[in-house]
Amino acid sequence: MAKTPDGKNTSGRGQRDLTVKVKTARGRRSSSTRWLQRQLNDPYVKRAQAEGYRGRAAFKIMELDDKFRFLVPGARVLDLGCAPGGWCQVAVPRVNALGEKQGKAIGRIVGVDLQEVEPLAGCEIHQLDFMSDDADQQVKAWLGGKADVVMSDMAAASSGHKQTDHLRIIALCEAAAHLAFDVLEVGGTFVSKVLAGGAEGELQKLLKQRFDKVANVKPPSSRADSSEKFVVATGFRG
Repeated sequence: MAKTPDGKNTSGRGQRDLTVKVKTARGRRSSSTRWLQRQLNDPYVKRAQAEGYRGRAAFKIMELDDKFRFLVPGARVLDLGCAPGGWCQVAVPRVNALGEKQGKAIGRIVGVDLQEVEPLAGCEIHQLDFMSDDADQQVKAWLGGKADVVMSDMAAASSGHKQTDHLRIIALCEAAAHLAFDVLEVGGTFVSKVLAGGAEGELQKLLKQRFDKVANVKPPSSRADSSEKFVVATGFRG
């Protein structure tokens, strides 16, 4: 028996197909049409709009934190490639960045990205190339010390070639991990998006040398047809 994401029955007489269908417009590639149709019918996109999040990716970090509990009151958080800001939005209340939880430690969030990002209450956002030579020192100055969490939802620009894109995002993730080694507090957590494809073995080996536990997770909000997954490394050894 077919059901919608909210559990309602869609079978039986009188039911209509509520799927939004998009026709391929002149000048628009069929792949773009498929992406647009998927967006219009994605329950997480609709939920993000309804709840005021800057993108559906907010639910990914929400689900990861519900499982691993790294965004705690008082935590200092670095969000790499933070645009458009959805992960920062989720982190603000969880680390008590605005001090709204009485009696709880107040956290601090720094988001960095190559592009300008719209300001967000409770979060300090900067334009920065995290691979620049002095990025680690700059980040620690903004945070007022080392980070308890380094998280990244970054993805390299798509080339249209699956294997090339996989190698690019793994290289990006490895660069983020090396920055994390420089800025994380002992016991800290590193969270990053990766793409399954065979080249992530070296990354896993690298993380297992530096962290007590390394988990690979595909949160429920990650699209089933996507090769993305997330690595959550906890207990940084320093």
